[in-house]
Amino acid sequence: MTDLVLVRHGETVWHAENRYAGVSDVELTPRGHEQAARLAEWAADAGLTAVLASTLSRAVTTATAAAGRAGRPLRTDARLAELDFGDGEGLTAAEMAARFPEARAAFETDPAAHPLPGGEDPRAAAGRFVAALRDAAAAHPGGRVLVVAHTTAIRLALCELIGVPLGEYRRLFPRLDNCALTELRLRDGARAALLRYNSPIGAVR
Repeated sequence: MTDLVLVRHGETVWHAENRYAGVSDVELTPRGHEQAARLAEWAADAGLTAVLASTLSRAVTTATAAAGRAGRPLRTDARLAELDFGDGEGLTAAEMAARFPEARAAFETDPAAHPLPGGEDPRAAAGRFVAALRDAAAAHPGGRVLVVAHTTAIRLALCELIGVPLGEYRRLFPRLDNCALTELRLRDGARAALLRYNSPIGAVR
């Protein structure tokens, strides 16, 4: 049994316009750096046994201070990267609706069955992300692992691990705030228990 604390990276420069970052490497805003600093304060006495992050810089930057305060080395894993949104990278939902309206409408109906044009299959993304989480749990049995990653990949993994259809991720988990805490308890070969979702820093130890 291992507890996994999943955290979306700090706010980025595309946040205000809600642009889809995906695999695009975008920087944190000053507010994003402040959020990362608060995460680090939480991590200092959260009983973490490991700290992992996506290889994208916004996740690495967010996780670096937390790893230092927790006294744990930061390990990155490319499997924790965000979903590739293909032709949707860098666009807002409205811009997508203008450029490829039918594809955007299909995505909104069932985002797992209808990825954005040129984008990654959400089922494949969920599979790689969950594999990384299971490997982390196996490496730290009985531990508590901080995983800094991305909103869509985290929500897809939640669906996969608790046993609900991937196409429901936007409805079941409509919001994931920057540097909020989502915690799972993972047992070998079993579905996960969701201990908390989108909890603000300071409300959870």
